[in-house]
Amino acid sequence: MDTLIQGILNRLRHYLPAQAPLKDFIHHNTLHAFQREEFFAGLQQAAQIFGYKVLLSIEQYRALYTKGEISENALQSVLNLASLPLESGQILTKMLSEDFPVKYSSRIGQLRSVWKNQYRVNLDKVCHPVLFRLTSNYLDQGISIWNFPLHEDGFLASIRALQAGSISALFNSSRVRKLLDDPDTSIRQLLEILVGDSRLFERYLFDQQFAHPGWSGMVAVLENKPESLLDQRIIKLTDFITLELLLEIDFLDQKFGNIWPELSHSITESYPDLFSSVEPDDAFKIRSLWQRAYEWTYYDQVLSGLQCAPTEITSPLESDSFQALFCIDDRSCSLRRYVELQEPGVRTYGTPGFFQVEFYFQPEEGKFLTKVCPAPLQPKVVIREYNGVKKYKNDLHFSKHSQGLLGGWFISQTMGFWSAVQLLGNVFRPAVSPAMVSSFQHMDRDAVLGIRQESQSSEWEGLKLGFTEEEMANRIASLLGSIGATHNFSPLVYLIGHGASSVNNTYYAGYDCGACSGRAGSVNARVAAWMANQTSVRLILQSKGIIIPDFVQFIGGLHDTTRDEIEFYDTENLSKKNASLHLKFAQQFNQALSLNAKERSRRFNLLSTRDTAQRIHQQVKLRALSLFEPRPELNHATNAICIIGRRELSQHLFLDRRAFLNSYNPKEDLEGIFLTGILKAFA
Repeated sequence: MDTLIQGILNRLRHYLPAQAPLKDFIHHNTLHAFQREEFFAGLQQAAQIFGYKVLLSIEQYRALYTKGEISENALQSVLNLASLPLESGQILTKMLSEDFPVKYSSRIGQLRSVWKNQYRVNLDKVCHPVLFRLTSNYLDQGISIWNFPLHEDGFLASIRALQAGSISALFNSSRVRKLLDDPDTSIRQLLEILVGDSRLFERYLFDQQFAHPGWSGMVAVLENKPESLLDQRIIKLTDFITLELLLEIDFLDQKFGNIWPELSHSITESYPDLFSSVEPDDAFKIRSLWQRAYEWTYYDQVLSGLQCAPTEITSPLESDSFQALFCIDDRSCSLRRYVELQEPGVRTYGTPGFFQVEFYFQPEEGKFLTKVCPAPLQPKVVIREYNGVKKYKNDLHFSKHSQGLLGGWFISQTMGFWSAVQLLGNVFRPAVSPAMVSSFQHMDRDAVLGIRQESQSSEWEGLKLGFTEEEMANRIASLLGSIGATHNFSPLVYLIGHGASSVNNTYYAGYDCGACSGRAGSVNARVAAWMANQTSVRLILQSKGIIIPDFVQFIGGLHDTTRDEIEFYDTENLSKKNASLHLKFAQQFNQALSLNAKERSRRFNLLSTRDTAQRIHQQVKLRALSLFEPRPELNHATNAICIIGRRELSQHLFLDRRAFLNSYNPKEDLEGIFLTGILKAFA
């Protein structure tokens, strides 16, 4: 590939969003290409170059100011600190009364819009459906009934095979068919046909690929990380771009014949470099001031509340109380508060929901391994599930035979009627169905997990089967040490992961635990609790200064954040005394869940907060089963801060599910080792 095109593609990969398939989920900064810039300077570049909406409108900020959600003190402080050519009072008057129209339009898309404006053709409309259909079918992970004609040489080779073996042609232009068949056809060659002037190549490719940045970004990720797919495919960004260029030429040939002027012949204006300097305008400056004031209004409230925290750690736990470790997730923030209200002697902690045990998990009937730790980590251990008793139900309404010619006709004429009746019933009376994705189905609670490594030779596909005692002790020591829970253990210590159930949410993985690669934290909670209960592990922990008395038992559990339900694991192994305590505490957990559901209902338009907590809880459970409810919870939509420290710092505050809470005790981390690890995760 020539130097010009290679340089363009490298820049394109840098600016495209790193959109990986949702196999291993992680939150990603979609403006990563601007993260080295000063914050608001980076935002303005993203807005003016790519047209991203990065701030609210001035009208929205003024409305927030009128409602008191932007305080006058915060706004005045921001104006006093800003380097402005006018007095703060004059600027404030302009902010509250003057109009500041947005004077710019995004640079991206300007060049390629010439096709529509002068040639009267919409290439996106005609090319995208074919491009997306071919790409999604090629990358299919088992949804399609018929397989794409795969080829070991990759995506473009598969397209050639499809073209050669199809009765109806993908491309109607004889010129395009020849270009496709020629393995030496290059992106430069196609751009010379379409665009002409090489000085416009970069802008054209950026315009083209940012018309669908999700698809382009995903292809760029898969090119370098094919393991992001379970059923791996070979696909390159060059192949993807080549196919789109061929589709465009094919359409233009059909419309205008084989001879038509390239795009540069119709250019009547000069286009500056796509990434030339961006000059700030008054509208953006004013909105950035509003945004600073908006953020500091909230920060001032939180910081003022934190200053009211007690200066001393509370007295030791009562004997009948318990300790509970939750994920740092903002959805666990409110549940922790209600658990603490139900049992005044309880102490709760926040830690990443994989509980410091990183591994791959293979369900008993699962074909593939699932990563249950933060996506950047690469586990060396797999834990397999054995002897499960859970049986998955079948539903005749979900059948692959409905996709066939005869089978589809027969099923539509027979079961189709009853499917419509069932669909109508589920709209008005939501109920559990095979279409539901339940967080509790990620692991069979009655199955056996192969947690301990039985021998040094225990391997499976290059991974170790289970952990050694030393490895287990190191992880439990890291878990307890990082949150400062190394002494004064209560008889019961709960490890509560979280997940989410949903029917009408295609991307349900985004609702589960980010620390578990977008999966439910049930397996991690159960594994970590099992490790902490082992006598051999506790003996090693003693040498590390962590003494866990024999009467202490750890219990793993899972909180379903959409239905506000909870499930506990391995409770049959509890001592008689602890079993009795658990029955009491389980009731308190259920009461806390109902109160938590009522608090969440404030944001749900169809629920009345005046009902009792128990009645609202039942309605909240139905939301996760409802076909017309794509968002049974709001996930991280309101998250704004992360608090790292002792629970006493924030226990007295109502944080409204807006905070990540990571427990930390500086007195037990004098060298800052644990704090460094915590901050790296949030960096």
